[in-house]
Amino acid sequence: MIRRREFITLLGGTAVAWPLAARAQQERMRRIGVLTGTAADDPEAQARQAAFVQGLAQLGWTDGRNVRIDARWTAGNAADTRKYAAELVALAPDVILVGGGASIGELLQATRSVPIVFAFVPDPVGSGFVDSLARPGGNATGFMQFEYSLCGKWLELLKEIAPGVTRAAVLWDPAITAGIGQFAVIQSVAPSLGVEVIPAKVRDATEIERAIAAFARTANGGLIVTGSALAAIHRELIITLAARHKLPAVYFERRFVVGGGLISYGANFVDQYRQAAGYVDRILKGEKPADLPVQAPTKYETVLNLKTAKALGLDVPPSVLARADEVIE
Repeated sequence: MIRRREFITLLGGTAVAWPLAARAQQERMRRIGVLTGTAADDPEAQARQAAFVQGLAQLGWTDGRNVRIDARWTAGNAADTRKYAAELVALAPDVILVGGGASIGELLQATRSVPIVFAFVPDPVGSGFVDSLARPGGNATGFMQFEYSLCGKWLELLKEIAPGVTRAAVLWDPAITAGIGQFAVIQSVAPSLGVEVIPAKVRDATEIERAIAAFARTANGGLIVTGSALAAIHRELIITLAARHKLPAVYFERRFVVGGGLISYGANFVDQYRQAAGYVDRILKGEKPADLPVQAPTKYETVLNLKTAKALGLDVPPSVLARADEVIE
């Protein structure tokens, strides 16, 4: 039998041990892997990474002090994506942050135990990355690139900024579930806008060039570039072709417009990387990806390139100018 004095001493020692154990857990150097599908010198990718690091710092995680960040950049190369996904998993990190596209698939093939947070995925359920938005169920969760209802806005925006458009080529990747979903929504709103929608299924740079050139042979055309890793990788080619064939084009993300495209409407990916830091923080503190719901963007932004509009001979309506979150002159 433990005497009263011995019990009090034992209890006091336990009380001291608990906070020490908790502090040791907090002070242990944690490890975060980051897999990015662009080149390391891409300005937009650098801005996203900086936003993520800043978001972590605001939550008490500082690279080199209590967390180590191991970053890998694939520049859209499939072999490198596979290689670096396996490499990061082999480091046994506490969590891996990934942008979107093929990188997530490669990570999930490499591990079903290391937590994964994705920053922007068009259709995480249809792609098989999660069981449902509310209950992901596996080792991955994160943020959507958009909700499908947004895709109809692209055609509305094209018709608004270029009223003469009666035909729209929709550039989409048939290899991904999101490509089918995006095209279906655009097609559903086309009759009400008086626009004929032409599907342009593309799988590589050659098909992109061929599809746009063939479509441009007939007048009064416009272009919609749907969200995919394929389009992001070949964005410079797409922008060049749209300019060459005098096609007003609507894009799914800001980088296209910064690079000379006409207009974009979509989520702010830099902001979503900052938000992703919040999920990484929660996982580092013990929560499971399976229990963290996938979140949709809370805000979509319009970015307009006036120089490109002028080159296309377009008079940008005041309504479009008023809604633009960023105007590049």
